[in-house]
Amino acid sequence: MNRTKGDEEEYWNSSKFKAFTFDDEDDELSQLKESKRAVNSLRDFVDDDDDDDLERVSWSGEPVGSRTRPGSFQSLSDALSDTPAKTYAPELGRPKGEYRDYSNDWSPSDTVRRLRKGKVCSLERFRSLQDKLQLLEEAVSMHDGNVITAVLIFLKRTLCKEILFRELEVRQVALRHLIHFLKEIGDQKLLLDLFRFLDRTEELALSHYREHLNIQDPEKRKEFLKTCIGLPFSAEDSAHIQDHYTLLERQIIIEANDRHLELAGQTEIFRKHPRKASILNMPLVTTLFYSCFYHYTEAEGTFSSPINLKKTFKIPDKQYVLTALAARAKLRAWHDVDALFTTKNWLGYTKKRAPIGFHRVVEILHKNSAPVQILQEYVNLVEDVDTKLNLATKFKCHDVVIDTCRDLKDRQQLLAYRSKVDKGSAEEEKIDALLSSPQIRWKN
Repeated sequence: MNRTKGDEEEYWNSSKFKAFTFDDEDDELSQLKESKRAVNSLRDFVDDDDDDDLERVSWSGEPVGSRTRPGSFQSLSDALSDTPAKTYAPELGRPKGEYRDYSNDWSPSDTVRRLRKGKVCSLERFRSLQDKLQLLEEAVSMHDGNVITAVLIFLKRTLCKEILFRELEVRQVALRHLIHFLKEIGDQKLLLDLFRFLDRTEELALSHYREHLNIQDPEKRKEFLKTCIGLPFSAEDSAHIQDHYTLLERQIIIEANDRHLELAGQTEIFRKHPRKASILNMPLVTTLFYSCFYHYTEAEGTFSSPINLKKTFKIPDKQYVLTALAARAKLRAWHDVDALFTTKNWLGYTKKRAPIGFHRVVEILHKNSAPVQILQEYVNLVEDVDTKLNLATKFKCHDVVIDTCRDLKDRQQLLAYRSKVDKGSAEEEKIDALLSSPQIRWKN
């Protein structure tokens, strides 16, 4: 911005500057979302340049020297200018209103100290590579993330990227700040170039994969994910990328088919329970719940079949049973719930088995308002006696409580429970008959 001398004097004499600090989460390269900024005031300005007697606090709020984490200025124009700026100070012996330019006298150390206080500084006078690197060293030694980031922005603008990358490769603190800053401003191209230079192939691949978040069209996102499959991920991440692509491919097919069925209005499940949202881009467990809700009886050969999803994505038995139970209980399909836990041995005998534990089955059934007869059946299947009694009492499964107290020969507990059932009810009569029975040898 061009100013007259009078404008400049008014600007420098009237402007007030503040320094800011950015608090952010630790920069984990495996995470696929950026941290949020939190802006807090750092400190009031002091006129005395010698602040050694002040408590020195880093941008993160920790004692200086403890550690350094990435940060950035809220408005870097508050601390830097694109063109050489002048700082004016009265000089003794000169008429009032005359000033002398001291900016060229500032050393890298002086400049960094002023930046840390949020004062306006021009970094343009540092023209040689040696001076620029010394400025960076001073910033790093100050343990202030804002200042480090400000200097890095200056270097990014004034050095070719090959030289910048080469020098940062041996300065890991500054390198981490630059990576964090590039992610914050979304400079994906320079970030990818940096990872290529550093030969950090997995981070390069993850950074490329993150771009799928910016693609809204499902078909285009699917095609982009396909290009990510061959990238140099770790074995675990490679499997995740493949599953992500396959899942979206399935979701696109299921969504198109179900939208057609819903609009046609001829399928009972869609008439009774209209879909609340699209299945596109939903997590795997949500897709499985959707499939168990709308497509539970479909043959394994169809893409929307729950069993097909289970086998394709190697969903563990516990997760599958838990999700299928929640879906079928929500529909009050109690026959499906019963079949979910019924197994046959090689002799043809049936038995109830729950990989998630029958206590969890009871909780889910109650949450979905299962009839008391069904609740009692599954409460009875809980092996731990104390857990069984607690659940039966909590959900008013009276017969289970009465029978368990009888089997435990616990007369006192049965007497106490008598007061919790309705007077004149069948449960009260059953308790009275047991208490008066001479065939039971009570233990108390």
